[in-house]
Amino acid sequence: MVMKRMLVGTLCSLSTAGALAGNGPLGIDHRLGVDNDGIWSRRTQHIMLGTLITSEVLSGVWQGGDTRFGRTNWQSIDALLISAASTEVLKRTFRRVRPTNTDRPNAWFRSARDRSFPSGEAASFAAAVTPFILEYGHEQPWVYALAALPVYDGYARMKTRGHWQTDVLAGIAIGAATGWYAHSRHRSFTLQLMPHGVQVGLRGRF
Repeated sequence: MVMKRMLVGTLCSLSTAGALAGNGPLGIDHRLGVDNDGIWSRRTQHIMLGTLITSEVLSGVWQGGDTRFGRTNWQSIDALLISAASTEVLKRTFRRVRPTNTDRPNAWFRSARDRSFPSGEAASFAAAVTPFILEYGHEQPWVYALAALPVYDGYARMKTRGHWQTDVLAGIAIGAATGWYAHSRHRSFTLQLMPHGVQVGLRGRF
C-alpha cells in the first residue's frame, strides 16, 4: 500500500510540476529545460524500451502460454500491440505539435507530421508492465516498482521535448488500460496466431 501511494504521488508530481506556467487541456502543459544526456537521452530511452520488449518476447517464446509467467508475458505483448495501434490512430487524429517545434501547447490539428498526442512510448512502457503488476503485485509488492518505468519514460520524453505533460499522462492511461484488458483475457490473441511449438513453449522441447 505504501508503494502504491508513492507511485501515485510520483504521477501527481509529474502532472502538476510547473502547472502555474502551464496551458493545454488540463492547464499543466509547459516545456521543460532540454536535457538529452545520460539517463534522459533518446538512446537510453530506446535501449530500455527495446530491452523490455525483447525480454518479454523471448520469455514468452521460451515459456509458452501454459505457465503463469509465460501467459503474463503474452498478455503484455498483446497490450503492447493494442496500445501501439491505439496511440497511432490518436496521433493521426489530433496532430498535436511537439514542444520541440513550438512553445504553444494548444497547437492541435496541424500537419500530418505533428504527432505529439498521446505519447506512444509512455503507453508502451505502461502496457508492458501492467499485466505483471496485476498478476504478481498482490503477492510480491516490489513488482509495483515496475510502474516507475512509464513514469521515467514520460519524464524523459518531456526532458527531450518530445511530448507535453498531457501527452505523457494520456499515453500512460492508454497503456494501463490496454494492459488491464489484456490481463483480463485468459488466452493471448497473439499467442493463438503462433505455431503450436511456440504456444507450448520452447522449454518444453528440451
